[in-house]
Amino acid sequence: MLSACSDPQTVDEQPRPALVTQPQPASAQVLSYPGEVRARHEPELAFRIGGKVTRRLVEVGDRVKKNQPLAELDPEDARLQLEAARSQVAAAEANLSLAQAERDRYRTLLERQMISSSQYDNAENSYRSAAARLKQARAEFDVAQNHATYSVLRAPEDGVITRRLLESGQVVAAGQTVLVMAADGEREVLFSLPEGSLGQLQLGLPVQVQLWSRPDQLYPGRLRELSPSADPQSRTFAARVAFEAPEAEIELGQSARVFIENPSQSALAVPLAAVSAEAGQSFVWVVESESHRLRRQPVQVGNYQHDRATILQGLEAGDWIVAAGVHMLLEGQQVLPVDRQNRSVQISGE
Repeated sequence: MLSACSDPQTVDEQPRPALVTQPQPASAQVLSYPGEVRARHEPELAFRIGGKVTRRLVEVGDRVKKNQPLAELDPEDARLQLEAARSQVAAAEANLSLAQAERDRYRTLLERQMISSSQYDNAENSYRSAAARLKQARAEFDVAQNHATYSVLRAPEDGVITRRLLESGQVVAAGQTVLVMAADGEREVLFSLPEGSLGQLQLGLPVQVQLWSRPDQLYPGRLRELSPSADPQSRTFAARVAFEAPEAEIELGQSARVFIENPSQSALAVPLAAVSAEAGQSFVWVVESESHRLRRQPVQVGNYQHDRATILQGLEAGDWIVAAGVHMLLEGQQVLPVDRQNRSVQISGE
């Protein structure tokens, strides 16, 4: 009974072992993005007039030369418009001849003082009006003649057909895209950039490009273009990399990988198991040098790799952090720092 009334004995909390490590410099902070080789110029081809497609002369993948016919529309409507314009020109020429003859007669009568000046002025105005109408008719004829040639879609330059959006018998409108062509010349790599990496890159940044068909070779390039808006479905930003020098063996459609090194930020690398998160905030457990107690340290994480994570902000190179079992730790908990061989680690504040 007397022992039951005595004060309970205090049990000292025993520090639990914790595997610790120090952040290592991320000497190669390289971001990698998959991409596809595309042409620098990819014009979307369309007829300048509407009509019914009668012939499709190319397929996807066909190489074409400048001014080569690619597709044709039914030329009947354009031919009829051309004939109508030609008839208007003929009528305007006849009307002008009549107005000129009438003006010449009135001029003779005016010289003989057989008509008034106002009557001659009317004849002169009729002549000028007929001349203007002939000029208008000839301009309309030229337009109709051009429209007759627009029934044939021709390649604007040498290249390769990459997309086909028409079939024979289809009715298309003026300006409707029917073919997409990749022009010969410069080649680029198109890739998608996540929103989190957008602020780390800038135009003109040097990059390295690796083709899947030649993994042992890297091609130098520069970031040439960044889309100002995100794709509504993938929520990524389209980016284009231009090769520093033209390479003959780079073909359209080849799979590629873009490597971008960002030296503007000094980053540290920690084991992936050392990073935890709560309420959207990433953090690591830092071991205090004197007390060996834990402190939750918020960090900004860059990119994740298969076994390491890049820390952009929140850690110093001399910090000691817990590298495993972080989900079982508490704020202020005292630990016994050990290495991977279960040997005690001396943590100093220097």
